[in-house]
Amino acid sequence: MSRHSNNRRKAWAVGVLAWGSALVAGCSGGDAALSASGADPTTQCSGRCADAGVALTTADVQRVLAQAVAEARARGVAGTIAVTDRVGNVLAVYRMTGATTSVRVGSPTPVDGGLEGISLVPSAAAAIAKAVTGAYLSSEGNAFSTRTASQIVQAHFNPDETGQMGGPLSGVQFSQLPCSDLMQRATPGGTSPGPQRSPLGLSADPGGFPLYKNGTVVGGVGVEIDGIYGLDPSLLDRDAAVDEQVALAASFGFAAPLDRRADRITVEGKLLRFSDVEVTELAADPSAAPAFGALPAGTGALIAVTGYTDDPPQLRAGTAFAQPGSGIRPAVGAPFASRDAFWLVDAANANRYPPQADASAGAASLTQAEVEALLLNALDVANAARAQIRRPVGSAAAVTISVVGFDGRVLGVVRTRDAPIFGTDVSLQKARTALLFSRNDAGALLTSLPPAGYLQPDVNAPAELRRVAMGDYVTAMRALLGDAAALADGTAYGARTVGNFARPFFPDGVVNGGAGPLAKPQGQWSPFSTGLQLDLGYNAVVRHVAFVAGLGVPDVPQACAGVAPLNDGLADNPVPPLAANGIQIFAGGVPIYRGNQLIGGIGVSGDGIEQDDMIAFLGLARAGAAVGGIGNAPIAQRADQLSINGLHPRYVQCPQAPFNGSNEENVCAGQ
Repeated sequence: MSRHSNNRRKAWAVGVLAWGSALVAGCSGGDAALSASGADPTTQCSGRCADAGVALTTADVQRVLAQAVAEARARGVAGTIAVTDRVGNVLAVYRMTGATTSVRVGSPTPVDGGLEGISLVPSAAAAIAKAVTGAYLSSEGNAFSTRTASQIVQAHFNPDETGQMGGPLSGVQFSQLPCSDLMQRATPGGTSPGPQRSPLGLSADPGGFPLYKNGTVVGGVGVEIDGIYGLDPSLLDRDAAVDEQVALAASFGFAAPLDRRADRITVEGKLLRFSDVEVTELAADPSAAPAFGALPAGTGALIAVTGYTDDPPQLRAGTAFAQPGSGIRPAVGAPFASRDAFWLVDAANANRYPPQADASAGAASLTQAEVEALLLNALDVANAARAQIRRPVGSAAAVTISVVGFDGRVLGVVRTRDAPIFGTDVSLQKARTALLFSRNDAGALLTSLPPAGYLQPDVNAPAELRRVAMGDYVTAMRALLGDAAALADGTAYGARTVGNFARPFFPDGVVNGGAGPLAKPQGQWSPFSTGLQLDLGYNAVVRHVAFVAGLGVPDVPQACAGVAPLNDGLADNPVPPLAANGIQIFAGGVPIYRGNQLIGGIGVSGDGIEQDDMIAFLGLARAGAAVGGIGNAPIAQRADQLSINGLHPRYVQCPQAPFNGSNEENVCAGQ
């Protein structure tokens, strides 16, 4: 860049600093005035700032797009920009003239297999996934970006720290999938209740940020320019990622409150990352961006995205969160309303998942009263627990709780106030994961599923590379345990246990120990090629990508496991809803027992993984004490009784002193 360009940048930076300081000086601390960073200075919100009047308007969406376009033009690049509301409705996708229309999935280190190298992904799908990620990972208590996601899903945490355990949310990238039976699908003619699915799950590619108004999350923005859907493998430097630079400009005026950003939050004593670029480093002043309606002819246009927008495309306003139209609203009636609980609702404002009885475990099946007790007791634990990832310090945990029956069918879902959206789908994944792996027929069920038909990298047509059988993972698990009956012997697995076996290093973080039996070995593992977790839903994901890309295939069913390889046509073999939204490989789910009989699963997600573990495990124990007859797995059946060269996998792990206003410790001991 020339010295003249540098001087222009400095001049506008000084100007915006002065403008921001004057504006803030003229407003009270709680006003939605803009700081010099373009951030919302509202800091008093702790879950109660969302109301019917707080949502992205069409003018807001136009402003976000215009600011992105101005920054891209100042940098001499062209990109695709997507804006969503908080529950994932796509409000606009804008493609600049000359922007790439597809991206290549890939991590910096070459990897063979999984989604690595696939070049069929529309750039619009990548931009939508980034916007959804910014919205779904954030709340009034925390603001996470796709760069934050990159930090917490890799083989080590932090990514540069060889020998450290895997990212605390390793695996979350394969949630919110387009095949999920929980996630909603766009309907023609406008926004619809969420949470809406994401075309690629959650993104770890820098270039996605949450959007805020009056201290509450109202949506997300995602930008795709460089043609690579990847991640950042190192925290030892600060990247100049053009996707992130343009996305940051787009968020100006709607940026997260500084006190809620990821870089104000620690996990395991490590500060999280939010952005590698700040507003003073932008090439153009976003506050001076030309109005959307005044963009020069030929700059670009709104585009339709199959499965996500109307055709012809319409720029839309977002839904207000916590209102019926968002698909998430306060519960009514005792006993849920008294606990400040929230429900998922449909277009008719009816609770999608009220507590209901199961029948799939015969006479031992969960009753409606037991399901209600499970949800209520887990809510009580969550409301008392000290959050790990929320500001201010001392806030209560904010999570979603899901309960499933013996066949994996949803028996009840409930949320605490302001729980991040991503935890909705993930809590159900965790409940089903704990259930599936604890079943006596787990090995047989997994082996019966279709193979993953990997596509060849760097080709523009869906040609197959090779196939991976699900039974290979069952065989590897049995070999490691030295037990031909593993996954058929009634051992109880928590979601944490499954995660132990699904890490690229086993034991987790030990680099010379080889890969876990449910993970890909080195050279084949990456966050885009994890092992069994991805392979169960691989065929569904690539079919959906082909559908969005307009390759003449139908959309994927609402079932992630059991979908046939793309080149097999539609010969699907879906299993019962045991993995209908995929599985999850980080902590927060445990199986439910009546005596020594497995009858269901409970999953929790939205806060730190130890908090999630505790809320599920202790909530189940307290529900059993309240109603009798149900509880955690007998200690002798739990997977932490397994021994692998003298090492024992974890079943659950609870925080040491977890409750606000209490010195109680070791709360999970003896349960």
